[in-house]
Order: sequence, then structure tokens, then C-alpha cells
Amino acid sequence: MIDLSPAQSADRITKLLATQESRTLDFKRISGKQNRMYEAVCAYANTEGGLLVIGIGDAKAMKQGDKPQSRLFGIEENPEGFDDFRRELLNRFTPPITKLHWMRLPCTLHNGQPGHVVLLRVEKSEQVHSVVGNGTWVRMDASNREMNAVEIADLAYQRGVKSAETLPMPVALDLLNTDTWRSYCNNRGLADTDLAVRLPRLGLAVPVDGALQPLLAALLLFADEPGALLAGQGMRADIRVFHYQGKTVERTAVPNLLLPPKTISGPEVEQIAKAQAYVLDRLAEGLTMQGSGFKTRYRYPERVIKEAITNAVVHRDYRLNRDIHIRVFDDRLEVESPGRLPGSLTPATIDKAGSMPRNGLLARNLREFPNPPNVDAGEGVPMMFAQMAQANLYEPLYREQLDAAVPTLLVTLLNEERPPLWTQVSDWIDRNGPIANADVCRIAGVDTLKASKMLRGWVDRGLLELLPGRVRSNAAYRKPAQADELFGLLPGDDGQGA
Repeated sequence: MIDLSPAQSADRITKLLATQESRTLDFKRISGKQNRMYEAVCAYANTEGGLLVIGIGDAKAMKQGDKPQSRLFGIEENPEGFDDFRRELLNRFTPPITKLHWMRLPCTLHNGQPGHVVLLRVEKSEQVHSVVGNGTWVRMDASNREMNAVEIADLAYQRGVKSAETLPMPVALDLLNTDTWRSYCNNRGLADTDLAVRLPRLGLAVPVDGALQPLLAALLLFADEPGALLAGQGMRADIRVFHYQGKTVERTAVPNLLLPPKTISGPEVEQIAKAQAYVLDRLAEGLTMQGSGFKTRYRYPERVIKEAITNAVVHRDYRLNRDIHIRVFDDRLEVESPGRLPGSLTPATIDKAGSMPRNGLLARNLREFPNPPNVDAGEGVPMMFAQMAQANLYEPLYREQLDAAVPTLLVTLLNEERPPLWTQVSDWIDRNGPIANADVCRIAGVDTLKASKMLRGWVDRGLLELLPGRVRSNAAYRKPAQADELFGLLPGDDGQGA
């Protein structure tokens, strides 16, 4: 367990006491039974991760006139209970929760005695966890809620613990006896191309009520029109491309589209190739900006475009009744795919962790085609970040959109040169957390007005967002992909400890 110095601890506790509970922050005293603490740990692992502060009481329990320090009870309030809690964490969950990080903060308690507050940081998990004998929990805005069976199943699909690719489909095998199937077999050197024989051996078909049914993965890989076959199942499998004039979608009687929307269907290996070729052709033509006569030149590296489209197809959640949407604007390219990031991935970690296959069966078989769109090595996303940096462009922006009826993952590539200052600002935020106007002034050597203009520009581009709960005079900014890093580990901490 990491112990901070008194000065570091005092600063951290002051900030904690000034902050309300949220989706990623919860305060608990160590008195009485610890069931609610186990529920909080479970909920964090099943949601986006978070910080459990042990030894600080709830602000709602304060009386009028109480000072913030009156909430400091410390683990000394029940040292045996704290020891039991730490010990029980190892066997209280199924499956076990292992990504836990501890930090101890010395402080002066409400009664004037020396004591300690303990921070337990729980990482987002790749799995779905339950408290033994006490249900499966999810984190809400400032509380924990027990999930029902439908929600648990849905979370398993979101995390990639389950995948729709393994669902059997009531489709005749003959519809998969296509040129794509024969190309696949030829490339793998499979002499026997009998679907009824070969698909079960490949793990792509199973018997259902005495009849052999192909899995969804097989339809996506080999059927000429998988989207049409899936329509009756409430699923989709196509790509739609929209090329707009300008920087926004104009909701008018006449949409600001340069061309009618393009629908791209077919077996996945062909669909990916066709979508890549069509988008690259549109980008190569450029765009004459309305009223100016100037032509927009798109600067995206070709490998980045191809990888973004491939990932959208391979890693989408095929349960969801929505097509992939690719949108081309004057200043950016957007690739939006149904579903959230699988496993423990978050928008803030994907550049380092790389992709994690939601549909492993699809990914493994796509690499067996001639000229495969993927190598299935997990290096594609880090490559995208590196290629954009080499082209002196902003890094790819990943954002989970959860407000719509169908959750989606939006990847945005900005068609704009990255100024040298952004690299310094981005690095500063990664190391120190939210950045304020004064910090930009100090980094860039500019006045307050210039710093404000730069910050507004980065907000407009989606690179930064205003930290919630701040007044204008105390405004601070963070990357949209980040949770509030105020309560994370200090730079250089490894977060481990017994």
C-alpha cells in the first residue's frame, strides 16, 4: 500500500472533502457491516472504474455549521473491520476482482487524533462481477444499483464476455456456398468445401433441433448479402457513407450532402475493401469549399483510414440494430459503429492498450482470406496514433456515445495540422490532470485572452471539455476521454501494494 507524505496527503484530502460523490467517487465510513463497500467495488468494476474513499463520512450527514473536517473518521474508527474488508476482497466476488490499487493518507481526524484515510481505486474490468450471495451491481451517478438478469446479460455482451457472432442463424447452408467461401477454402488449402462438413469443424455451425445452422459469424464471412439475411432477425450488417458539404449536418429540407448516401454491403472481407476504396476515393477528390473557391485537401494517412473502417466492422456489436456510419466533413472524418468498447478498454487507454476483439471468431477467420484486412495482432490502434502524429495531425479521438437509443463508438480524425503547443498541453493534462487558463499561459507564454481563445478552439474541435461543477472564474479543462484524474494515483505511483 502506498503512503503519501503529510503535505501530499493534506492537499489530496482537502480536494476530496470539497468534491461531491459521483459516478467515479464514493465515500464510506468503516463502521458496522461492510456490505455496501463490497457493492461499491463490484459496481465500479462493472461500470467505468472509480475511487472508494474509506474513512470519510457522507457530506449529506453533516449538520449545519459543521466543518468539512468533521467527516474525517479514518480507518481507526474500526481497524478490525478494515482488516476484514481487505482480506475478504480476495474471495468476496465471482469472478475475483484483481485490479485494485491502494493508497494511505495520514491526516488529523475529526476528534483531533492522528489517523488515516485509505483510497481504493478499482479499475474497469473485462468481466462481469457479482458479490457472493449479494447480487451484481452497477454504478449510477452517485449510488450503486443491483442489476437484473436482462441487464447482466446485456453487460456481458457489452464487455465481450459474450458475442452475437456465436448465435446460430436459421439460414440455409446453401446461401453460404459462394465465391467468397471458395476463395477462403482455397487460401487455406481446404480440399473439402462441403459446408455441412467443414463449417462445424471450423466452429462456424452447430446443430439446432437436429438441423445444422450456421453461426452469425459464418453469415458475415461468406454470405453474399448478410445484411439482407439478418434483417428479419432485427440485426444489421451494412455500412453507410455520407459526404457532407461543410462542417456540420444541416437539418433542413434539403440536406447538405454532396452525393446520395452510399450503402455498402456484402461479405465482410469485401465490405471492408469496398468501404475503404470508396472513402479513399472521396478523400482523394478533395472538396471545393462553398463560396470560397478553395479546395480542401484531406491529409489523413491511408493506413489510418483503412484501420478505422476495419475496426468498425470487426469489433462492432452485431446485436444492435444499426449500420456503421462513415461521415466525411470539410474538417474531419467520423467512423461510428454500434456498441461500446469491449473489455476493460476506455477512450483514455485505447491508444496504449490497442484493440480488443469483441468478435474473436470473425477476427481469426478474416485473416485467412487472400489480402486480409486485418492481421489480428492488436497493434492497429497504436499504429493509428503513431501515423497521425507522424503526419503532424491531431491524435484520433475516441468517444462512447451513450445517450442515443443504440450506444455507439465514434472515432473522429481531424483534418487539421496539430500545433506544437497542443503536444505540450496534452502531455501536461496526462501528467497533472485538468488544465486551467493560467497553466496554458505559463506553458505557451501568452496572455489570458490568447489562452482562452486556444482553449475554446480545442473545446470546439472536441479535444477538450470543460470540467463539470466549475464556475467560469475557476474553469478547468480535461480530455473528453478522461475521467477526473484528481483522485487518481500521483505521477510515478505504481498503484500496487499489499
